[in-house]
Amino acid sequence: MSKLEAIEPQAVIRNFEKISAIPRCSGSEKEISDFLVQFAKDLGYEAYQDKAWNVVIKKPASEGYENIDPVILQGHMDMVCEKNKATVHDFSKDPIQLVVDGNILRASGTTLGADDGIAVAYCMAILEDKNLPHPPLEILITTQEETGLVGAMKLEGEKLTGKTLINIDGEEEGVFLVSCAGGVRTKLILPLKKKKSKTDEITMELSITGLRGGHSGGDIHKGRGNANKLMGRLLYELKRTVKFNLYALEGGAKMNAIPRECSAILGFKKANIEKAKELVESLEKKITAEFKKTDPDFKILFDEVNELPKGKTLPLKKSAKNKIIHLLLNIPNGINSMSQDIEGLVESSNNLGVITFEGDKILFENSTRSSVESKKIEINRKLEELANYTGCDFENDSDYPGWKYREDSRLREHMKKVYQDLFGKEPIVEAIHAGLECGLFLDVIRDDLDMIAIGPNMHDVHTPDEHLELDSAGRVYSFLIETLKRMKEM
Repeated sequence: MSKLEAIEPQAVIRNFEKISAIPRCSGSEKEISDFLVQFAKDLGYEAYQDKAWNVVIKKPASEGYENIDPVILQGHMDMVCEKNKATVHDFSKDPIQLVVDGNILRASGTTLGADDGIAVAYCMAILEDKNLPHPPLEILITTQEETGLVGAMKLEGEKLTGKTLINIDGEEEGVFLVSCAGGVRTKLILPLKKKKSKTDEITMELSITGLRGGHSGGDIHKGRGNANKLMGRLLYELKRTVKFNLYALEGGAKMNAIPRECSAILGFKKANIEKAKELVESLEKKITAEFKKTDPDFKILFDEVNELPKGKTLPLKKSAKNKIIHLLLNIPNGINSMSQDIEGLVESSNNLGVITFEGDKILFENSTRSSVESKKIEINRKLEELANYTGCDFENDSDYPGWKYREDSRLREHMKKVYQDLFGKEPIVEAIHAGLECGLFLDVIRDDLDMIAIGPNMHDVHTPDEHLELDSAGRVYSFLIETLKRMKEM
């Protein structure tokens, strides 16, 4: 605790520590939402909470700033809840265990939640500061951003009157985000049929582990391995070589995170075990060589199972097994197209994020992103056609728009000047492939809203390796409050 208390800006770190003690996984935000409302009321501010648990807090202008239009400061309260397999942690009640390592803040075996807890901590510090010069502020903290911008979709926009919005969900200091991809989430749901088990079978667990994972938008261009797709490759090669039964398959944890782990339970005749082991060992060597730079800790485990999991004691019929393997091989994954307008920008992609085995069905959950609507539709139709071909039910969820670049942004030009004056260099202005809520705010708040997105240096978000650079968090906070202080110049 003493290490945290000594870190500047103290108000930001203190408040980040407070919210890290409150459960806030996507879809379970009531407790953190109630906390933020009470926090605002204790300071004497107006606070609103809607049915989706979004929170709006209004702080009046400081003296001399009363005639400036309100500025909206925005972030999201939810976090991606991922942990290492060996980590004992219950996200529904256990506080995030913060670890200070020099200039780095991380968590012990879990995601840190700086995405986007740092925005919440910034806003709390600004609300507490009675001496900060600023225009009228409207603090907007949304819910379920990580599961498809659900809170932003349900936002009651009439509570907000600001014409400018600073989104604090960026992950790179000195980079001003001015455009982002839209997206849609899809599920392919395959009904399963089972058969009687072979009494002479040896059951084996095939596991992929050690992959780095990452954000399915911000890291999709890095070529990291997708555990679900690699499992498809393993199962296909096994099917070509040796007979086996499939009992269970699970992979990934979040639709918008590149899956780090996947496991399958397979049944073999005793005579085929050694042949299967030889093939798995050969494939491990090949895949290790392919991903030696991006995923140096990649491993395949292939061990005998003494007892089958409850509800997974019967193998699938051959037709169901073959359909699963077909889907794993053919569901599009990774980059689909690159932008022709912005060099180096991923235009469209798909992430096969989660595979869930539920009784008599198996779910394949995807996150599709695109800055071009027609490309998003193209990927969506590929998935739908695969679903039709294999007899899956097909569901679309959380379809959200992209955020188009605005050429006449007064906010962007103002913040560029403040940044250059403060740090002596030009900020980078760019579009990103990840999804932000800004596109939705044009629909639910006002269609001429002038917006920009910023944030401190964060790395490996959506994974247990997530970490925040503390000095960067301090500099970005200084820049944010200086931007507010100089809003008279805009």
